[in-house]
Amino acid sequence: MSVPPSARSLVVRDATPEDAPALAALLAELGYPTPPDVVAARLAALVGAGDRALVAVDGSEALGLLTVHVTPVLHRPTAVGRLTALVVAERARGRGVGRALVAAGERALAARGCALIEVTSNRRRTDAHAFYERLGYTGTSLRFAKTLAPEG
Repeated sequence: MSVPPSARSLVVRDATPEDAPALAALLAELGYPTPPDVVAARLAALVGAGDRALVAVDGSEALGLLTVHVTPVLHRPTAVGRLTALVVAERARGRGVGRALVAAGERALAARGCALIEVTSNRRRTDAHAFYERLGYTGTSLRFAKTLAPEG
């Protein structure tokens, strides 16, 4: 059984290719099972595009993941930041891991000039909605999605 992380031992850092197996396990908990080699390739693409994947670790144990993205837009005076793929290992939930990840993500996005941060969360994830509201996020709009077949 894992020891709960303490404020002292929890570190949030950029994910590395070596984290791919742990990130794959976290993504599976979020409902997106992905092989570690695919996670590593996607991580490289994400970082190559200028975005970040943050991992919360306690010692050598990965407890959470958050990806952060910067989107330049025409309709706002600054780029918009987006938090995606937030997941905390079930064994570590309720212990401040998600809060630490979001705080680190907010700092990273503010440093990149974002004055607004958006979070997308599936309608069925009501616990996540309550979490974001506790952190000061408010529901502002609806998001619509459409699946496309990639060309080529």
